[in-house]
Amino acid sequence: MAIYHFSAKVIGRGSGRSAVAAAAYRSASRLEDERLGRHHDFTNKVGVVHSEVMLPEGAPERLKDREALWNEVEATEKRKDAQLAREVEFAIPRELTKEQGVVLAREFVASEFVDRGMVADLNVHWDIGADGDAKPHAHVMLAMREVGPEGFGAKVREWNETALLQHWRESWANHVNERLSALGIEARVDHRSYDAQGIELEPQHKIGAAGARRDARGEEAERADDHRAIARNNGAAIIADPARGLDTLTRNQATFTQRDLAMFAHRHSDGKEQFDAVLAAMRHHDSVLALGRDGRGQERLTTTSMLSAEEALARDAARLVASSHPVGKADITQAIRSAERRGMMLGVDQQRALEHVVKRPGLSMVVGFAGSGKSATLGVAKEAWESAGYTVRGAALSGIAAENLESGSSIASRTIASFEHGWARGYDRLTTRDVLVIDEAAMIGTRQLQRVLAEASDAGAKVVMVGDAQQLQAIEAGAAFRMLAEHHGAAEIGEVRRQSLEWMRDATRDLALGRTGEALGAYDRARMVQAEPSRDAARTALIDRWDAERRADPAASRIILTHLNKEVAMLNEAARARLAEQGELGRDFAVRTERGLRDFADNDRILFLKNERDLGVKNGTLGTVERAAADTLAVRLDDGRRIAVDLKSYAHIDHGYAATVHKTQGMTVDRTHVLATPGMDAHSAYVALSRHRSGTAIHYGRDDFADEKALRQTLGRERPKDNALDFRQAGQDTQAATVRANGTVKEQASTDMAQSDRARELRAMVAARVAAPKPTAESMRDALARAASAVTGLGRSRDNGAEL
Repeated sequence: MAIYHFSAKVIGRGSGRSAVAAAAYRSASRLEDERLGRHHDFTNKVGVVHSEVMLPEGAPERLKDREALWNEVEATEKRKDAQLAREVEFAIPRELTKEQGVVLAREFVASEFVDRGMVADLNVHWDIGADGDAKPHAHVMLAMREVGPEGFGAKVREWNETALLQHWRESWANHVNERLSALGIEARVDHRSYDAQGIELEPQHKIGAAGARRDARGEEAERADDHRAIARNNGAAIIADPARGLDTLTRNQATFTQRDLAMFAHRHSDGKEQFDAVLAAMRHHDSVLALGRDGRGQERLTTTSMLSAEEALARDAARLVASSHPVGKADITQAIRSAERRGMMLGVDQQRALEHVVKRPGLSMVVGFAGSGKSATLGVAKEAWESAGYTVRGAALSGIAAENLESGSSIASRTIASFEHGWARGYDRLTTRDVLVIDEAAMIGTRQLQRVLAEASDAGAKVVMVGDAQQLQAIEAGAAFRMLAEHHGAAEIGEVRRQSLEWMRDATRDLALGRTGEALGAYDRARMVQAEPSRDAARTALIDRWDAERRADPAASRIILTHLNKEVAMLNEAARARLAEQGELGRDFAVRTERGLRDFADNDRILFLKNERDLGVKNGTLGTVERAAADTLAVRLDDGRRIAVDLKSYAHIDHGYAATVHKTQGMTVDRTHVLATPGMDAHSAYVALSRHRSGTAIHYGRDDFADEKALRQTLGRERPKDNALDFRQAGQDTQAATVRANGTVKEQASTDMAQSDRARELRAMVAARVAAPKPTAESMRDALARAASAVTGLGRSRDNGAEL
């Protein structure tokens, strides 16, 4: 289980500290301290696997020497209570090898600290705890002054801002999760506090290596004592109320394994006796349900809380289906004719979807391929609903998705979180005359969608959900949209309209149906798949093609897409450098953004990273800088609006030539350029290769994929989220048994499944992962015992490079 830890503190003279001594200890080296007239020798320290001073552009090379660096810092600071350095410490996932951990830490330090102008002293420690587990972590000592060719200058007060620390915490979590995903490791971390996550446990302090050694020798170690005390308190809380731990396990996935259960108990307990008690309390808790074996032969578990949320969702959906929201034929005809006068002709599938959403009762769903005109169809439906006297509201998980829904359908839209915020305070509630349209519904977790449907069913409103279960998956637990589409049926828009050529539309259909290999084959035959010896070469080739096509057709819209934020930064830099070489950018102005120092100039592309109502921008909004200055940017957004950005109050921006696939779901441009990397799968490939109208280009390096067969296999990986109810229905259409962990069996009738082709395909994606439920209480106990006994050996196995 990957552990999240990220902390920052100041090393100051006021507390008797020496920057030279701190650097010597963290690097396990011998350094002469000129201020104190003595040396600090920690060469006997073990566990330091990487040590490096990283300099920003323009810094003098002499600072590469650690001893010279920190003695110069000491000499620069004159005050007796001077702040000498900032230290950042973060835990590296123990699922990674040492080499992978070092690379991850270096990339993060380079992008978040060095690129901001900081001198960074990075040391990666790979200590082994008394329990045999690896405890990899990094110490980063950061100079607090700006640095130029002559040396250190003024202190940078902005580096002390709390908002920047919060950004670093979130950015480290994103770096970790992206890399774990790229390596095919299921573990994830969360930077949010337990309180923010709704977890009723106390977060644990990290034990430093020295503290761990003192603790192992039986000496006093304050942080180790605190760590054990918190673990012990959490263990006691879980023993008293096992639902606390079980709720945490189902926060991001609807089902879990015996190994997940044992690992969680190991983290939240102190000693074998309490570990056994925590594990027993959780595994024997009445809320734990055994569902059966998945496609890998692992037993899957869930909780009554998770199952109840799914069942409540199903009940609320049934209540909505039973309600009535009539729309007259005349209103529908009038809306269609109005669309035709605007030059919009609905296709056959769109007409059927229109009939479905306006004539169905209180709940209707549309499953549509990417680029099939779902938003346009909803725009026609909006006119019919409004003509019949209803108020139409739009909702989506993200701000940019809500913006895309509004621009494509003219339905006033905002985020689901915004709706829930208002409902919790008693305003902006739904009524019987409301139609709530939810876009990108497949990305919404079960619990959140259940809350929305509960509000709608209580109010007697109508809900229309639109999505595609093959696109990006929900972040929170469950696959609620897929489940409801299977149970209640959905209108299907299979006629792809976005792409200009028929063979491209066929390729999008192949991607939507999970036939990624066929789609890539079509693009390869059109010479739109390009292999290079390495990822670096692929990145260069992509920029070459992007630049050539941009100059050949400057009026066309385009975006570069990839999976990792690190690659986005490199591609942005390369694209911008190409424009600068050709004299297309104006004078550079250095802007201190929340991602670090960035140069912006006239004609630069810009990406907004945070919703801001006053500016009218969302996380993911794109635009072009018309006039750049040191403290303001005049920007023309891609929707034609012009805004002025005061960089002192809003600095959540970056260059907008490239973006992650996740930021572009719902986007449509003329051309896309895709850098494929191993972290992609069938869902991200579908989104990336369906954003374009006229063309795309896929670039990859043979150091990532040996050949196109490997590319197709990786980009064709299915990673659908599951539901607890999937296992109840696996292998049977009429009934299934849910087996409690204590051996009690409850027979339950399953709901009839929608029998459309699309519903069968959606269900088939998950069916391969599950088998008929046949676990017994004895088999569960044996499996849990095996998982528990393996916990203490996991760190050693990972340290030896074993795959777990």
